[in-house]
Amino acid sequence: MFTGLVEALGRVEDLRVGRLRLKCTLEEIKVGDSLAVNGVCLTAVKVEAGLVEFDLSQETLQRSNLKTLRPGDLVNLERALKVGDRLGGHILQGHVDFTAPIVQLTQVGKHWSLVVRIREGYEPYFVEKGSVGIDGISLTINKVEEGLIYINIIPHTYESTNLKLRKAGHLVNVEVDIIGKYVVNYLQRLQGVPLQRKLEGIYNIGL
Repeated sequence: MFTGLVEALGRVEDLRVGRLRLKCTLEEIKVGDSLAVNGVCLTAVKVEAGLVEFDLSQETLQRSNLKTLRPGDLVNLERALKVGDRLGGHILQGHVDFTAPIVQLTQVGKHWSLVVRIREGYEPYFVEKGSVGIDGISLTINKVEEGLIYINIIPHTYESTNLKLRKAGHLVNVEVDIIGKYVVNYLQRLQGVPLQRKLEGIYNIGL
């Protein structure tokens, strides 16, 4: 589990045959640890001299933007949440739902405005003032309109993540809010069910 608060930037050293090697400044990483790399939960399989290696499955490559990485690219890194740590962002699993193109990333005063086009069919998972994971960054949605989500980026987030290298057209990893995912799934399964039974089901969940 992660919170979407990026701890460091890693630099891609190599990507080949399902194996990713990063230069990493994070300390206390050992084989078997989980790290979010651009929001993708990966397991460290080799750690030595500031380098960390990960195996990449076909599902990971197909679902995320990791397949587009090249040597020298910067990726967002976050170590798994410890029990007792502050949950500063929101709950992220590191399971990317889809990649989406940046439509616009422009500076507005001291802040930045990010607009991302969401995949068709995923509209119910995005709500105004809700949370979304973008390349492993916990962000708040300002507006949802016609298949687009609008997000404000504060200067600290912009400078501390690889967003400062992003441009319109770049693909980002998107993870929808897990709580919203369960709620939408539940309500979809209740389509056609009488209102009273829906309310009973919601009440029972609360129990």
